[in-house]
Amino acid sequence: MKLPVFLDRDGVINTNRADYVKTPAEWMPIPGAISAMAELHRAGHPLVVVTNQSGIARGYYTAEAVEQIHRVMRSALKAAGVDSVHVLFCPHHPQDGCTCRKPETGMVKQAVSDLGLPAGGWMVGDADSDMELGRRSGLTTILVLSGRGRDQLEIIKAENLVMPDHVTGSLVSALDIILTP
Repeated sequence: MKLPVFLDRDGVINTNRADYVKTPAEWMPIPGAISAMAELHRAGHPLVVVTNQSGIARGYYTAEAVEQIHRVMRSALKAAGVDSVHVLFCPHHPQDGCTCRKPETGMVKQAVSDLGLPAGGWMVGDADSDMELGRRSGLTTILVLSGRGRDQLEIIKAENLVMPDHVTGSLVSALDIILTP
């Protein structure tokens, strides 16, 4: 089994919205992201989406709405030839102190346990919390500049935080990093 690729959702796979992606109609894939995931799948990498969805705890949308959005995403992936993608989300408020909200490692640990994944892999995200999750989980980190990535990179630099292992434009350009031996 090849190393898994963990992906943030909003800003990596689909466009990010300041007011949250609340309905399937608001879920808009970033150009090339679905085909990039299909290429990773064809190369044998298990795909795991890990996404914070605090809008549930905030009362902006329901867990069922998130499941509906994920059905739309899975449908787009299936049409591109991806027959399996594991999707996990944290429904908690940032102040709840749960173990699943990124940068905590609960979702990665759950995926490793559920799927019998090997140690290591990749974390692709557009936020420092994604990068911190990757570091804590022993993953190679890739910050994509789509979504919030550009702003997050400036914060990382300004606050002298740990730089990601790689920085690239989008999930499409992250393919070169992941697929190059």
